[in-house]
Amino acid sequence: MKKALIVAPSWIGDTIMAQPLFARLCARHPGLHLDALAPRWVAPVLHRMAEIRDVIDSPFGHGQLSLKARWRLARQLAAGGYDAVYVLPNSLKSALVPWLAGIPQRVGFTGESRYGLINVRHDLDKQALPLMVERFMQLAETPGTPPAKPIAHPRIHSSQADQQRTLAELGLNKPSRIVAFCPGAEYGPAKRWPAIHFASLARQLALQGCAIWLFGSPKDHAVAEEIAQLAPGLCRNLCGATSLAQAVDLLALADLVVCNDSGLMHVAAALDRPIVALYGSSSPGFTPPLSNRADVVSLNLDCSPCFKRECPLGHLDCLNKLSPEQVLAHCQQWISR
Repeated sequence: MKKALIVAPSWIGDTIMAQPLFARLCARHPGLHLDALAPRWVAPVLHRMAEIRDVIDSPFGHGQLSLKARWRLARQLAAGGYDAVYVLPNSLKSALVPWLAGIPQRVGFTGESRYGLINVRHDLDKQALPLMVERFMQLAETPGTPPAKPIAHPRIHSSQADQQRTLAELGLNKPSRIVAFCPGAEYGPAKRWPAIHFASLARQLALQGCAIWLFGSPKDHAVAEEIAQLAPGLCRNLCGATSLAQAVDLLALADLVVCNDSGLMHVAAALDRPIVALYGSSSPGFTPPLSNRADVVSLNLDCSPCFKRECPLGHLDCLNKLSPEQVLAHCQQWISR
């Protein structure tokens, strides 16, 4: 195999967790030219993976069919001469363009009855492969053969030159010690530690000489601003003020990252930054931060994980009762080193 295409997930964290698959494919096929078809909001993390040569824009939003546009994209891919395509999402639509493009080997899980669209089909055994990274790695193997273990942790790169350029672009000076907060979670509020708790933690970390930088998308700006107002003068709200590529570079400078279960958590893990990851409605048994320098903090209540966007019981005890003092104890283990 000389040239292959990845149909990437639509979530940043999922895309990060696919990087070990890319590394495995390149190791198995020396000199492999590996491209990715991805939504533009995911593309920046793919550009930071050594295995990916080129990223092709996938212009389709969630649930959008757009048959004419898919046909045009298929014609573009057909001209690329790909020997194989690895379709990571399980939806029917994600497999349609590679089939229309006539790529000979179309690898993926059977998913939404994709017989014919996927012709190298894997059947998912959720018990045998509980982690998402394991499921992606399965696609590098012959169907029915489990992925080789141990699986390497995902890695993305940010060079010193990248970091200095981003600091200059944003007019920032690097403090002596940075703690990054990632208070958002795209999936929903049941994954978000309360702003008042983040603010309390910020006040305690600031007493120890830490600068607090807040990261996230424009959607997270309001909650980050609430944190900043509850901890006056202690937080720099960068939510919505950076591109994803710039956020990658700034997170690479952090001495510690405190985050919800979110895409930026996986970015920080892939940058090998120390992490304190806060889990409420979701489970670290499926999408943990893949790093040897991560502490997962969860109350493990009987009602969690529920995997709901909003607390079905109306109290959000899994996060409300996770106190700043408990989280600070985990932070201390990293910032004191």
